[in-house]
Amino acid sequence: MKILEELLSTLDYDTPVREIRQGPFQTAVFTRRCGLAATPHDPGPHHDRTAVAEAGLLLEKSALELARMSGSDKQAEAAIGMAVINSLLNVDETGCVELNAADLLIEKGRGVNVALVGHFPFVRRLRQAARELWVIERQPQPGDFAEEQAETLIPAADVVGITGTAFTNHTIEQLLALCSKKAYVMVIGGTAPLSPVLFSYGVDAISGARVTDPQAVLRSVSQGATFPQLTGVRRLIMMG
Repeated sequence: MKILEELLSTLDYDTPVREIRQGPFQTAVFTRRCGLAATPHDPGPHHDRTAVAEAGLLLEKSALELARMSGSDKQAEAAIGMAVINSLLNVDETGCVELNAADLLIEKGRGVNVALVGHFPFVRRLRQAARELWVIERQPQPGDFAEEQAETLIPAADVVGITGTAFTNHTIEQLLALCSKKAYVMVIGGTAPLSPVLFSYGVDAISGARVTDPQAVLRSVSQGATFPQLTGVRRLIMMG
């Protein structure tokens, strides 16, 4: 993916890789900082294949080698790569605000058509504010739309929210290309890289995470924490 290659080209890889943790819900990698990514949920059988080819040996790899795993066809490996990228990003926090992604989406989506890729906890609140809310999911819940309908729904939306896991499953460029040039576009979640690279692809805001207490995050990830359960994390929004 071009967007991924551009992200990788902005990073300084001259740092040791200190820790890698992949829990059932979150993946954390500690290099210069601690970075996060959502652990993908693959419902398929695992007895005949490995999710991470070199599990147990990853700390022997360089930061660059691990970051390049973001392009892996194995989503568990890609999540490790995205966590490495997020750990290496030099984020200019003067261009960020501490704001909940839901609040910004509700503000922008009030009275207009909203497409949301990913079923987030704030769906009910957003539905009350939007004229129409189309939630697009790979595993649709009641009221959601299947991912095949993205090509019809996203171009008709005034506001589009896209889960950061679209980087992990390599659909981010396809989804961004579907957005109307007039739409307000936001990438959301701990996987979302807080990088201005995204703005040249039509993104208006990035809602991501910065870890302030690496040890607390690593411990929680290892114990099965979901993203809302993590402490020692700041939720930031970078505006384009």
